[in-house]
Order: sequence, then C-alpha cells, then structure tokens
Amino acid sequence: MLTGGGDCPGLNAVIRAVVRGGIDSFGDEIVGFRDGWRGVLDGSCVALDIEATRGILPRGGTILGSSRTNPYKRDDGLALVRETLEQLRVDALIAIGGEDTLGVANRLHQDGVNVIGVPKTIDNDLGATDVTFGFDTALQIATEAIDRLHTTAESHNRILVVEVMGRSAGWIALHAGIAGGADVILIPEIAFDIDEVCRRIERRHSRGRYFSIVVAAEGATPKAGTMEVLTGDVDEFGHPRLGGIGARLEQEIEKRTGYETRATVLGHVQRGGTPTAFDRVLATRLGLAAINAAHDGAWGMMTSLRGTAIELVTLADAVAEVRRVPTEEYERFGVLLG
Repeated sequence: MLTGGGDCPGLNAVIRAVVRGGIDSFGDEIVGFRDGWRGVLDGSCVALDIEATRGILPRGGTILGSSRTNPYKRDDGLALVRETLEQLRVDALIAIGGEDTLGVANRLHQDGVNVIGVPKTIDNDLGATDVTFGFDTALQIATEAIDRLHTTAESHNRILVVEVMGRSAGWIALHAGIAGGADVILIPEIAFDIDEVCRRIERRHSRGRYFSIVVAAEGATPKAGTMEVLTGDVDEFGHPRLGGIGARLEQEIEKRTGYETRATVLGHVQRGGTPTAFDRVLATRLGLAAINAAHDGAWGMMTSLRGTAIELVTLADAVAEVRRVPTEEYERFGVLLG
C-alpha cells in the first residue's frame, strides 16, 4: 500500500481500514511503502499491523509519507517496481492518490502489475467518483476562513481576496465561496475579466456595501491580455507550481478601483489537520472496498462513491479526464454574487 501526491485528510483512515480489513478478514500481511512511488522504487517500506495503525483515524496527513515521484520518468522505473514487489513477495498493490498517482497505477496495471486504486484529492477533480475524501475537510476549512474574513472586511471597509486550492478544478472555490457568501468567485474552468470583477465591487460600493470578498482558486486565470500572471516550475507530472493569483488580484483591484485590498492565501492549511466525520467514514468505506477488491482479483479497478454506494470503476475511466466544474453549475449561482 502507498499514498502518493499531496497529503490529504482521511489518508490514515484508508490505511487503517485496509490493514484491519486485510488482517481480520483475510489474515493478510501488509506493508506500506514510504513516500509514495519513491518508496516502491527504493524498496523502502514498513510492516503495517493492527498496533501500527492504532489511533490514526483522526490524524491528518499520512503515516506512510508521500511524494510526487513518477516511476515512468525513470528509464528503469518499471523494472525497479517489479523487482521490489517480487523481492517483498507482494501479491497486490493498493495505491491511494489522485490523478497522477492513479495514472501511474493504471499504467502499471497495463504492464501486468496487480493494482487497486483508492481516490484521494481535496480538489475533488478525479473522474468516475462523485466525491473524493479530503474535499469535505478542505471545504470546511476554507468556509470557516471566509466567515472570519467577512467580519474584518466589513469592519475596515476592505476588499479581501481569498486564494484557495484548485489547480485545474474550482470545486473548493465555488462551494466555499457560496457557503461563505462571497461576492466574486473565480475558478480555473472560466477565464475571468478583471474589469468585470472590479465593476461588481464598485456596484456593491454604490449600494452602500463598502467591503467585498473575492474567492479565487489558485488555478484561476484572466482572459488573455487583460492581466499579467506569474508562472512557476513544474513537477514530475508536468504540473506547474501555482500560487500568486491572490497577490496579483490584490494589486490589480486596488489599482483599478482605489479601494484598499488585501489577499489571504490559505495554502496548505486546507489539507492539513483532522478530517471531518464525513471524510473519515468515506475513506474507511473506500479502504474496506479496496482490500475486498484485491481478494476478488479486481485488478485495474478503483473504489468509487456513486450516489451513496461504494462501487468499482476502472482506473482508466478514473484518470481519463479531470472532473471540472460544469459551466452551468457555476452560472446557476450567479444571482448570488456581486
């Protein structure tokens, strides 16, 4: 078993469920690879038993550690994975992660490795599942932050920009923005017009509302040629390191409107700390389904929440495309903004 990509509330609940289900129901011996796919490449692992997973249910992060390592970026990556699994006599591998981690799992399945996937991402952008664990916790943290910022924005008649996570999908920004009563919500799926953002803020001022809350996903981008943005390095999966849209919006809004503007970047606080009850239960259900799927030989499948039921879907379907906010869902809330 391994946990890859960004850490996420609920990972330890999955680990605990797999270990308890595997040992108590099937008499399995279970090992956990340290630091995601890096541990598989290096053969770095730890034995997991009931005692090793005791008390981890409410803990954030992952006791196994994580990384954004991509085995297929190494010429000998596949051979090293096979060698490690053979040396440790591993019959099945359970990979817990988002689109990158499960993308690797899908390729390994195609290369003949027995692998099962468990979906994880606070961004809620993984296909073939209605919800991923971690999203509810991140949403609660972001909403609470917006609630707190509302009071100080109103007290000082300021424009406050809240930058939340969301590289390719704006689920956190949209849902936290709606739950927190934001006045402007910017998501990666729809390029924004900075002039329109400023017009909405100025309209509020004309109505006697001298403060505004702008929620922006880190991957939100302006329409071409309307505002300069920053670019960063990329990771092993080719994804840029984001961050900075909040600061750019702070500068542009204050310059264009003359209203005092401040930015708050929530950053990693959104995916740290204790998972919500919903995420603990969902992660546990997905973990138990994963160990059962392994004993059924359902290789190349991922556990998934469909409606209220846990089902199996193919890894290929899960990573086929990013699950983005539909335009019509974003527009549905338009009457509440500005």
